[in-house]
Amino acid sequence: MTAKVVKISSLVNKLNLLDDLSLRRAWYKQSSSLWWSQNRLMTSSKRVQDRSKNKRIRPLEIAAEKWKIFSKMKFLMEILRKEPEMVIPVRSLDQYRKQINLPKPHKMSDFIRKSPKLFELCKDKNGLLWCGMTEEAEDLLEEEERLLEEHSDKAAEYVTRCLMMSVDKRLPLAKIAHFRRDFGLPLDFRTTWVHKYPELFRVVKCKEDPELEYLELVTWNPKWAITELEKKVLGVTEAGPDHTPEMLSLPFPLKFPPEYKKVYRYGGKIEHFQKRAYLSPYADARELKAGSLEFDKRAVAVMHELLSFTLEKRLVTDHLTHYRREFVMPQKLMRLLLKHFGIFYVSERGKRFSVFLTEGYEDSELIEKRPLVLWREKVLSLSGYRGRKKKIQSFSDLSELSDMENKDPLEDDSESVNTSIQFEQAETIKSLEDASFADDDEMEVGEVCSAYKDTNAS
Repeated sequence: MTAKVVKISSLVNKLNLLDDLSLRRAWYKQSSSLWWSQNRLMTSSKRVQDRSKNKRIRPLEIAAEKWKIFSKMKFLMEILRKEPEMVIPVRSLDQYRKQINLPKPHKMSDFIRKSPKLFELCKDKNGLLWCGMTEEAEDLLEEEERLLEEHSDKAAEYVTRCLMMSVDKRLPLAKIAHFRRDFGLPLDFRTTWVHKYPELFRVVKCKEDPELEYLELVTWNPKWAITELEKKVLGVTEAGPDHTPEMLSLPFPLKFPPEYKKVYRYGGKIEHFQKRAYLSPYADARELKAGSLEFDKRAVAVMHELLSFTLEKRLVTDHLTHYRREFVMPQKLMRLLLKHFGIFYVSERGKRFSVFLTEGYEDSELIEKRPLVLWREKVLSLSGYRGRKKKIQSFSDLSELSDMENKDPLEDDSESVNTSIQFEQAETIKSLEDASFADDDEMEVGEVCSAYKDTNAS
């Protein structure tokens, strides 16, 4: 009897042990599944770079790098133009390192010496290094002023149409300033230019904050209440005087890279999206429900219209997100841009992302090049240098040069003249190792500018 009791008690202990093991296994499965789900949720929210790394379009990446190089050159030229004599000490330029993306320990002087056809360096009597522009760069700035004046009326039209698309028919002046270079607006945009077209818009003060200024629409122009896409399809330059913006059913032009194969997988969804009707960007969108299919497609139409206004068919994504409330666009705007890959392309080069209108480019070249774009390419062709570093002239060198200019040319030594000519030719022709800095996230300047060779060298 005692033996049976012992067996029964041992059996009960085994059953309890099995129950304990089963509970542990169940707990382990539950905890492991919870851990997996948590990590899955974390990894599903990927960076933009991870979500778009399989959709890279190398020609547009080259275009992004090209315009980034131009923006650095243009920024430095604008800084010099603001100076009284258009010269500035190089050490004073250190405060602009962030704007031109020049981290330490890279020298500002090395960055400037990369473009000797645009910028000059010289030391004064005290050995202080100064930076100025070449005569060619100063001529380019004069040419830009003329082109901006010629483009002014068209820029005023684009600004007016932006006001017509906004929900309150007005936009903060500080936000429009973000589009200054993209729309081809002059430097005096906020002080002088906005007052040149009183029949189109006016500057008003905010009642709650008097320091905040808005640009407000004066008169609605029905001829401009037509999208660029409608113009292309209908073959017109403007709408009729009685035109009213309404529902549209025009498909957006799509352009995929040849190696992108997933277009066949998503072909049905793309076709369904293209056939869906949407509200015109110039129509009142207050009644649209956020998150609906119609809401998202109208947001795509608004972004398409804004990019069509720009000179380079490109915008910094930060500038677009600033207009989400004014243009009635979704909060997660980047997700929408990445989703519609055939219409837009997001480049992650540098610290700020850029979005391209794919239909505006053929490989890395803009299809429609306005005069201001051709001017920018001219500046780009003069930036970058792969020859020997030129010696920085000092004040004494300039004095000697002045004495030589006053000297009778017949007294010059022909041998020294020939030597200087040979030295200049060697500087121009002989290609040595580039002494420029290189960021890890940037392409080589020569790789980008290979299509923009110096016209003077030919």
